[in-house]
Amino acid sequence: MTETNADLVRQGFEALRDGDVEALMPLVHPEFELTTPPNLAAEPDTYRGPGGLRRYFESFYEAMDQVTFEPEDFIEVGERVVVPSTLRTRGRTTGIETSQRVVQIWDIKDGKAFRVEVHATLKQALAAARSAEGD
Repeated sequence: MTETNADLVRQGFEALRDGDVEALMPLVHPEFELTTPPNLAAEPDTYRGPGGLRRYFESFYEAMDQVTFEPEDFIEVGERVVVPSTLRTRGRTTGIETSQRVVQIWDIKDGKAFRVEVHATLKQALAAARSAEGD
């Protein structure tokens, strides 16, 4: 059976299910890049490579004792994978639980996660994924 890009992204979410970022690392390309936009992140930033991805999750765990991404679907748009999901967190000292809906676009290169874009809505993410296909 041929593994699709959606299968690879699904494996990434499964690896993160227990909060073990290291389980995700075999699926991450050395040139990985994730940018959190200002409209969706308290501290927008760009995270590069496996070290950057670790730093992204470390920033969560400084304030949170629980961080989960719950994917709803894996939508292939050409070579890209659009993943509407819910980010759930629980504050380390407060115990306050939060949730935020986000939609990620995953790009795959050499069978590994290469880039993740974050959007606020499925409509925005699908439009962005489709416009990149025309490039």
